[in-house]
Amino acid sequence: MIGTALLLTLIFTGLLVGILSGLLGVGGGFIMVPILLWLFVAMGLPEEISLRLALGTSLVAIIPTALSGALAHLRRGSLVWRAGYLLGISAAAGGVVGAVLAVYLPAEMVRIFFGLVVLAAGLRVLLPQTDAGEDVPEIDGSRYLLWGLPVGVVSGMAGIGGGVILVPILTAVLRFGMLRAVATSTVVMIFAATAGTLSYMIAGTGVSGLPPGTVGYVGLLQAAVIVAVSIPAARFGVAAAHRLPPAALRAAFVLLTGYIGISMLGIFSLPDLSF
Repeated sequence: MIGTALLLTLIFTGLLVGILSGLLGVGGGFIMVPILLWLFVAMGLPEEISLRLALGTSLVAIIPTALSGALAHLRRGSLVWRAGYLLGISAAAGGVVGAVLAVYLPAEMVRIFFGLVVLAAGLRVLLPQTDAGEDVPEIDGSRYLLWGLPVGVVSGMAGIGGGVILVPILTAVLRFGMLRAVATSTVVMIFAATAGTLSYMIAGTGVSGLPPGTVGYVGLLQAAVIVAVSIPAARFGVAAAHRLPPAALRAAFVLLTGYIGISMLGIFSLPDLSF
């Protein structure tokens, strides 16, 4: 069972993930991973196990979020299916590689990698944005399979959906319009997050000392609480996004990613949790 304090922490995480997902258009992995890490450490688990649990739990929580987004974009006709499944196939393979690396590399190295990915995501928002329009580009299968692999590796290793690096690849390299890039990215995230989740489940099988509600390094119970709150909370974020100026949204994203990225690099410490 989940204690009251832990349950409240998961509910707060779900609210934060949902609101920021709708507000800033992010999957929420870069928010979930550090909070889940602090939560599992506060439960008395070693940092090595806590980090792997945080990564696996974040990925499984991303799947329904990405699926919901993909279905919404499907209804609006924005998805480019051929690009989505070609990128998704290689991203799934990369997700397995990334998860294996995260399981066997030292926790400190994985934490630094996560911090750098989050900082890069914030930096991307500061760079000039390009948009190739909404025409569907010609699909070159081998090229798409090649680009999906690193996206999957980052997804599996950092416990994120991968959209923060896939969307700029789609727009700047593969010449997608922003709307089609965001829509197609949701399909790829489903592939990458599912492969990463299964890898963390298998890698954590038989590990002793894992908390209740986990399957390997994936906390199904913890993820269920987050998703139950984040999906309805995202509606509030979407409504807020339509009322705030774009400059304010960009500033909020940069500040948040900078704060989380720097803290995960160990440059300063956030308050400890105790339950």
